[in-house]
Amino acid sequence: MIYELRIYHTIPGRLPDLLKRFDTYTLKIWEKHGIKQAGFWTTLIGSSNQALYYLLAWESLADREKKWSAFLADPEWLEVRRVTEANGQLNERVENQILAPTSFSSVK
Repeated sequence: MIYELRIYHTIPGRLPDLLKRFDTYTLKIWEKHGIKQAGFWTTLIGSSNQALYYLLAWESLADREKKWSAFLADPEWLEVRRVTEANGQLNERVENQILAPTSFSSVK
């Protein structure tokens, strides 16, 4: 397994809208495409409380490419994104990193 860490730095005040989009729409669309999440987090104590952190679990880079590309092209997702960003975009920027577990990681 490999993992993808994604960090969404939201526009101030838009984090609730982003959380609602994931909870209401995005996770259901991911399920349709076989995308597996490994957890979501917001910052309780830290430098910013306007970010969403999450991990996705992939079998391989090829698995990621196939499923993520299908998700991004899904007409349902495109409509959800259009509607949920009708009042402006939600994120200032998105970071992502592909992570490989170490030999001593409790997560493999």
